Amino acid sequence: MARRDTAIHLVAGGVAGTAGAIATCPLEVVKTRLQSSACHFGPPGPIASPNSGTCGPLRGGARRNFTTAVALPSPLRPRMGLVQCLRHIVENEGPRALFKGLGPNLVGVAPSRAIYFCAYSQSKQFLNSVITPDTPLVHIGAASCAGFVACTATNPIWFVKTRLQLDQRRNGTRTTALQCITQIYKQSGIKGFYKGITASYFGISETVVHFVIYEAIKAHLIARRHGGDKNGDKGSRDFIEFMMAGATSKTVASCVAYPHEVARTRLREEGSKYRSFWQTIALVGHEEGVRGLYRGLATQLVRQIPNTAIMMSTYEAVVYLLNKHMNSDFYEH
Repeated sequence: MARRDTAIHLVAGGVAGTAGAIATCPLEVVKTRLQSSACHFGPPGPIASPNSGTCGPLRGGARRNFTTAVALPSPLRPRMGLVQCLRHIVENEGPRALFKGLGPNLVGVAPSRAIYFCAYSQSKQFLNSVITPDTPLVHIGAASCAGFVACTATNPIWFVKTRLQLDQRRNGTRTTALQCITQIYKQSGIKGFYKGITASYFGISETVVHFVIYEAIKAHLIARRHGGDKNGDKGSRDFIEFMMAGATSKTVASCVAYPHEVARTRLREEGSKYRSFWQTIALVGHEEGVRGLYRGLATQLVRQIPNTAIMMSTYEAVVYLLNKHMNSDFYEH
């Protein structure tokens, strides 16, 4: 039974993560660009090195040169909205640029979500056996454990994905995943692939908030519609409600913990002046103000709401269908 449950949650997590990643990849590209220090919405061409070029906008719209403080116009116009950003990428880099990093994303999202949901399920099952079942403390512990395991296992994949999404060159000259991996290894060795992992660990707080709220809403929905029977028959309305519960919980969690995303992206930039999590938070706050720590939040929410809704409802649906229809002997033997 334990092996069967593990297999079910691995499959469900992988399918759910893949569905959400494909559907929202263009928004992920825009969000990553907005989080970066240079925004990467300027005209196409060579990108200045962060050590000798420009960074994100300072207060008042000025930009800083690290060697000499020269005010330059921001490449990202303040009034550029989400649709304009998408159009800018298509016009300057081609339609395929909206899916930069999708390869590593698909390579990483299936095992990442599979690992996460499996670890969450197993941790939750263990904690339910040693403390009061299905309490917020159980959900906090399970989400923390799952987040730590998933971050540690998949950080190199997300590092490569971020670098590819920050690549502003057109299709003919863009960096491939293999070239990116080779370059990172030559520059920093194996440890280079784990740059920004501290920010990811701080980001576990986001998953904790997300799952505590999600589990509370889910329990309320099940109690209202099925009298608390978690294994009862479920229809399309149940999964629509799970979708809304996932979207609501992730929205709250993203707003609470968003600065870690900005810090993680800055730490992953090529030639970055950002060295550690707290140093990055302090530097961004000093140079760009509090708003700098929330750059790209609107795009993140636009992306996260459908992504999480698709992912959570798909996960619940796959778990339900596998539990209902698959032969348990297949998993045990």
